[in-house]
Amino acid sequence: MPTLSPFVTAAHERLVALRRDLHQHPELGFQETRTAGLIAARLTELGYTVRTGVGRTGVTGRLVGGRPGPTILVRTEIDALPIEEAVPVPWRSRTPGVMHACGHDANTAIVLTAAERWARDRASLAGSLLLAFQPAEELLEGAAAMLEDGALDGVAPAAAFAVHLNNEAPVGTVTLRSGPVTASADRLALTVTGQGGHGAFPHLARDPVVAAAHLITALQTLVSRETPPAQGAVVSVTTLAAGTAFNIIPDAVEMTGTLRCSHPELRERLLASLHRVADHVTGALGCRATVAHRLLTPAVVNDPALTRLAWTVAASIVGGAAVVELERQTGADDVAYFWERVPGCYMLVGSARVGDPPGGQHHSATFDIDEAALPIALELLLGAVARALDTT
Repeated sequence: MPTLSPFVTAAHERLVALRRDLHQHPELGFQETRTAGLIAARLTELGYTVRTGVGRTGVTGRLVGGRPGPTILVRTEIDALPIEEAVPVPWRSRTPGVMHACGHDANTAIVLTAAERWARDRASLAGSLLLAFQPAEELLEGAAAMLEDGALDGVAPAAAFAVHLNNEAPVGTVTLRSGPVTASADRLALTVTGQGGHGAFPHLARDPVVAAAHLITALQTLVSRETPPAQGAVVSVTTLAAGTAFNIIPDAVEMTGTLRCSHPELRERLLASLHRVADHVTGALGCRATVAHRLLTPAVVNDPALTRLAWTVAASIVGGAAVVELERQTGADDVAYFWERVPGCYMLVGSARVGDPPGGQHHSATFDIDEAALPIALELLLGAVARALDTT
């Protein structure tokens, strides 16, 4: 059994109710008006200084303690995904085609409940809190939008934390990692141009479909032959568009995809290699390629000292054996932009639901959490912030 404080034990029912309310009313990135309104109203009621419309639909809340000390940033995400929910629970999404399939409802509820504790202890708080409720994480655009809109203006946080539920791990576990935690994410757009013609006379054309097929295969060598085995990278081509009829060789093939890397130096090297491979492979087949890429987010890199701090706190809650090192992830989270400005720790709390049926994985229509993870995550966040206020 986890070790929980009286506040967390008493807040359990409110925490679950809030998560379920948010789950029933999911909103897509930059459309989170109800969610933002609920957050702003609650923070205002608790005595926080609130800004709304930060990065379009983001919210920040500032609480200055009664004693001098550092400022701690806490960031969470508020958006949902364009997925039709398939989980038969009473609190399932009421919005067709939209659901909280990644746990952002839970993450938001955890931070908003933690805000109650900090407000209650404001007079004795040695420092300040800045809470950032970020929109559009699933688009990997909300963090940059909030920062461009001045989310950190006039504030110099000494440390930052984010807590996220993790359906890859069982309830009662916490996974942490120092250094690179997630990958950077680039959006790729490739066009292979040839010369169209009749499908029955390919020798008179320059077939971009064949060139694109060879290119897709060749791009995998960026991972298998150009990425150091101890590092991580992914190249995925995910959409293809070409042609208008079965007997016409098209003039061009449009492709999109993503590049994920664990290190910025590796990203730069693989992007250069991507251009080289695209040029040479398609050129050898009489076609040409154009490549466009846009960095959506850098990798999340956890601060070593804050990770050690979080590890100690987690062990006091779930026991040392239940705190395990997180494998480096190839997913992405644009909290990385906050971590570039503030030393941060991204903490993952096991939430896998067992039973019949078991909870699905993140970004699936059957995603569901074990709500027993909620008080553990709340206790971890409160403990990490308290320790950081004492030591930074």
